[in-house]
Amino acid sequence: MVKFSTDYIAAGGNRNPAAADWDEATGLLAFGSGRNVALWKPSDPQHQGISTLLCGHKDDVNAVKFFHPADDWPCLILSGSVDQSIRLWQTDLALDNNHQTISILEGHTGSINCISVASTRQILASGAADATIKLWRVGYQNNQWETTLLQTIQTEPRFIPLALTLSTLDLDNLLLAAAGTRGDIYVYATRSEQKLIHQVTLSGHEGWIRSLAITSEHDEANSAFLLASASQDKYIRLWRIRKNADSEKGGAQDSNGSIDFESLLSNKAHRVETSSKSYSFTFEALLLGHDDWIYKVSWRRIAGKLRLLSASADNSLAMWDSDAPSGVWICTTRLGEISAQKGSTTATGSMGGFWIGLWSADGQSVVSLGRTGSWRLWNYDSDRQRWVQGVGISGHTRSVMDIAWATDGSYLLSTGSDQTTRLHAEWIDGRKRSWHEFARPQIHGYDVNSIDTVGAFQFVSGADEKLLRVFDEPKSTAELLRRLCGIRTALEEKLPEAANIPVLGLSNKAVQGTPENLPNGTVAPDGDVLSQSNDSADMAIQDSSDPPNEDDLARHTLWPEREKLYGHGYEISAVAARHDGSLIATACKASSLDHAVIRVFEAQDWRELKPPLRAHSLTVTSLRFSDDGRSLLSTGRDRQWAVFAIYGNKSPTFRLIDNNLKAHSRMILSGCWAPTTAGGMIVTGGRDKTSKLWLVLDTSKEPKQTLTASAPITAVDMLSHLVRDMLVLAVATEGGDVSIYFLEMATFAVKSYYSLEDTLRPVTSITQLLWRPLPASEDESRGGDESLGQVALSSDDCCLRVLSISLDRLK
Repeated sequence: MVKFSTDYIAAGGNRNPAAADWDEATGLLAFGSGRNVALWKPSDPQHQGISTLLCGHKDDVNAVKFFHPADDWPCLILSGSVDQSIRLWQTDLALDNNHQTISILEGHTGSINCISVASTRQILASGAADATIKLWRVGYQNNQWETTLLQTIQTEPRFIPLALTLSTLDLDNLLLAAAGTRGDIYVYATRSEQKLIHQVTLSGHEGWIRSLAITSEHDEANSAFLLASASQDKYIRLWRIRKNADSEKGGAQDSNGSIDFESLLSNKAHRVETSSKSYSFTFEALLLGHDDWIYKVSWRRIAGKLRLLSASADNSLAMWDSDAPSGVWICTTRLGEISAQKGSTTATGSMGGFWIGLWSADGQSVVSLGRTGSWRLWNYDSDRQRWVQGVGISGHTRSVMDIAWATDGSYLLSTGSDQTTRLHAEWIDGRKRSWHEFARPQIHGYDVNSIDTVGAFQFVSGADEKLLRVFDEPKSTAELLRRLCGIRTALEEKLPEAANIPVLGLSNKAVQGTPENLPNGTVAPDGDVLSQSNDSADMAIQDSSDPPNEDDLARHTLWPEREKLYGHGYEISAVAARHDGSLIATACKASSLDHAVIRVFEAQDWRELKPPLRAHSLTVTSLRFSDDGRSLLSTGRDRQWAVFAIYGNKSPTFRLIDNNLKAHSRMILSGCWAPTTAGGMIVTGGRDKTSKLWLVLDTSKEPKQTLTASAPITAVDMLSHLVRDMLVLAVATEGGDVSIYFLEMATFAVKSYYSLEDTLRPVTSITQLLWRPLPASEDESRGGDESLGQVALSSDDCCLRVLSISLDRLK
């Protein structure tokens, strides 16, 4: 029997202020990642990162909220999506992967933007792009869940809700504050028949309102409430809500229910009537301090004192406290980046702002989400009386298009449509092991489609720009990987020191000398002026005992560009490097014979070997060198595969030795080689939902085995060694399925096969699947071992996964 387990999930967060929630009871942080909901426990001492993904939505997740309807009820996670639905997930906290959808709320005709809950009343509110707010009740009885639509509110005047906060004023009455694409806050409260009725409009903001947060001012029963609103006008407004002692007092409300401010900072009371009581709203404070849009505000009571956290596009988190003697709200702590490089590209320093800021339950930790989809974690160090960055998580924010293992399997490279290339490796900290992003070698201006490693310390990537770029590993990254991951580079002394990127440039330039010693306006050897490097922050990556944080990843882990490879006329579609790093084969998108060629470059002097290889008439979808480096396999949209033999070492020549013009009935999307012991066998997978095993130079031109799948096959890879004298083939599909086949060596018959369980697999197309390579000595000893190794998956849902696969017994 084959067992699957998840070793690593890398996934970036969605840039929406409502797309995350940190649960006080469990310590779990749930956030939207593409169309999934990711679960992460920031306080985990093992630093395992994302524990699981909740898959089910058909489009991006905009809103996430934890929901504890009652003490004896299971915990729920609510998620709202662009697919116009709200999913309720029941979570079993004892089992990481035991999460199931118990209900889907439908009725909105626009994307869900925000969700708020009133747990004690088992009620939730949702706001959507259809300019409506809906109230739902959740019931649980005899282990059965029930959901009921209570009310639909059509916003008047029409606006799209971007922020909601639902609160219980007392045992009988609800208060709902809603805001969005107008500069006003609309307050609804229950009156007769327990329906929410619009009563007050709070004016003052001059931009869209992105976040609302309400809390009781004190722990006392009759405490007043404070409502905070964050806006794109760069201000935070605080409003006090208190119960009226005399229900006839208070009111600066006109006949339309709107507040008539005599001045911008008017503190006149404005009445809200519920079914049994009267409350008054007064303007409390205007908080100034941010320089850009404010996306998120969040309250927390710490040691009996109320604090407000705000996240802004000015790259900062601010903590606000009320000064006891004066009652004035002041910013006491600011976290993030205080930089002179605001507005510059991410590669030269700007983080793009914070979209989310959240408190932990005890108020001793905060997290923030940045533009690059990475989560930063700060913990309060009481001994040093300061906030210190902890180990966060990161990942791609768009489709992960391709992956490549280092030649010895020591690290994994991924690249995607978010225009970045990332290096992932396993952090070894004593007995603790966990995967993290350790470098961001390439931050590009084009979507990067393909990647492969070239030897031990280089990689090549191809993007939507008709050329390829080769990068060298810098000494700073090699030292980091050696120190934290135990990865050693033989030629470390010959590597460049570091890399920087020219202002307005796309090419990472090698620089000699450590970054902190570079003066402003340093000139690279070719004359380009490099961007400024930031003081002692550059030294942090060299001295830290933890994986690099987002600031260091985005600014101090670039790899210098060695060479550009030209020749193609369209966007790069495939790239492969020979295992010894001596040759690079490339292809581009093509609709004619002239462009459907394979260009091969020598890595020694980056010279193209002429003439280009011709076999296909349409785009070449995949390229793969054989393990012995003597052959090259190509597959294409023209439904054929081709094999080229390689002759000679210096200036080698290529000759087409075999091809099959009608290998599949539809385009072939992937191909790979079997181990050399299989005698020249290849595997192809196509859109016709089949994968086929072929023997090269077989005159019959018929596959030796055909495997069918439920969806088009997008990736295939064969384990590099035999397991119990059997071939092991991994097949991935457009529907996210992953199957492991065990094939008899003599007959190629399927001995057994196993599929990845639904809780571990993607729900979107898998773009690449690769077994982790092992050293030759380890390869030979793995045949009788229980572990088959690890396989990496990249997919369209912005996720990168590393899975461990172990073998107990075959069916």
